[in-house]
Amino acid sequence: MFAHIGAKIAAVRSVATRLFDRRKWAFAAAAAGTLALGGCLPVTVPMRADPADPTVPVAPVSYRSTVAPYASMRPVSPSGWRQRNDDVSPASKSGR
Repeated sequence: MFAHIGAKIAAVRSVATRLFDRRKWAFAAAAAGTLALGGCLPVTVPMRADPADPTVPVAPVSYRSTVAPYASMRPVSPSGWRQRNDDVSPASKSGR
């Protein structure tokens, strides 16, 4: 099994070495051209406002309570099941 893995690694290495040897000058030329032309790029404009600029408008600060919809769930005395059922049932339609 290890011999099989070693053979695959050797095959990949031979192909990669051959390709790199042939193309190393082309790669070097492309890298040099990229570096040389990199200085010709225009200066990019930031997409967002500068955080250090005090004149930039910001959203107002607001307060929202984290416990605002709180409802007390203390135990209550039991009531009749009919009354509970009538309290939570939808309103009946008068047409039927």
